Amino acid sequence: MMSAERVLFVDHTGQIGGAELILLDVVEGRERSSAFLFEQGPLSKALADKQLKLITSKWGQGLSQFRRDSSWLTALPLAGRLAAIIVEIARASRTHDIVYANSQKAFVLAAIANMLVRRPLIWHLHDIISPEHFGAVQRRVQVALANARATKVIVPSQAAAAAFMAAGGRRDLVEIVPNGLALPPEPRSRSELRQALGLPAGPLVGVFSRLAPWKGQHVLIEALATLPNVGCIIVGDALFGEQAYAAELKQTVLERGLADRVRFLGHRRDVPTLMKAVDAMVHPSIDPEPFGRTLVEAMLAGVPVIATDAGAAPDILDGGRAGTLVPPNDPQALAKAIASVLAQPDALSGQLEYASGRARAQYGVTRMLDAIGLVIRKLQAGATA
Repeated sequence: MMSAERVLFVDHTGQIGGAELILLDVVEGRERSSAFLFEQGPLSKALADKQLKLITSKWGQGLSQFRRDSSWLTALPLAGRLAAIIVEIARASRTHDIVYANSQKAFVLAAIANMLVRRPLIWHLHDIISPEHFGAVQRRVQVALANARATKVIVPSQAAAAAFMAAGGRRDLVEIVPNGLALPPEPRSRSELRQALGLPAGPLVGVFSRLAPWKGQHVLIEALATLPNVGCIIVGDALFGEQAYAAELKQTVLERGLADRVRFLGHRRDVPTLMKAVDAMVHPSIDPEPFGRTLVEAMLAGVPVIATDAGAAPDILDGGRAGTLVPPNDPQALAKAIASVLAQPDALSGQLEYASGRARAQYGVTRMLDAIGLVIRKLQAGATA
């Protein structure tokens, strides 16, 4: 059924990361809406396939490479381009009922544009606002604009909500809507999947996220150096100016003598299938995560989860009932947890059953879309009252 609201969805990138996968679910059935992207890329085609009108900025190409932890001083040479994008967003807002910013960069410019053309403004905050992720000036600007211009701030977890409020964000703006995922396809046997995917036999773990220092792939590599005969697939690529880290990871694999056990598969569209082919999914982020899509994907896939005890992971894994929690940035603890999980697969049947039930009950895509749809409808009703 087509939604009546005319929403302008704004995102800073043309790439498809975790936040953009959520966006692609949110825009389903919203053919009267539009998407404003700073640059073209795979996301452009995916949104066009959803029948949205696509607007691409004339000035935004390459701005996604401006890292979120960079100093704002580095953005000064871009001031003219940023101002032009603000005008573009304001112009597009005039023909829409609601503006929905899907990233931090998109929100900052959309909030300034909102001063020119006032519309209810939703910020879907997919990050944790903390010193580990953003500079002090960035945090102050984000929160000040949210308090002044946002109508609602949607966050995926209590951890993300607490960080927003700790940074000075208004409590009344916050709407907690856990990210939701569709059920994966029916599984084949693990051995059949590995054969079809060309993956090795024997103990195999996987990490599934973009390549970035705070995602902690280097911690997993150090842990693997102490785990003979354990293989690993690293799924994901450097999306936002983190190519140097990707190169560093591959160099470390060579230096540790792990080239025959660690495979870099790059960006893949068959992540749920790949997950079912591994013996454990590792989520080694060294900084708090606002959610953890791959945690839920693994829970739905019936795969044991090993994650760092920070951010939203303890909540998603129910304090360890639905997976194994380890301290962040601790290769020894991670190696011990991996060894323990791989040594006793049959003993984890109860945990896996509980994890699957929890994921289906708490993190279904329908539940997420219903909650976000309700927020949009309420804002639409308030704007037209």
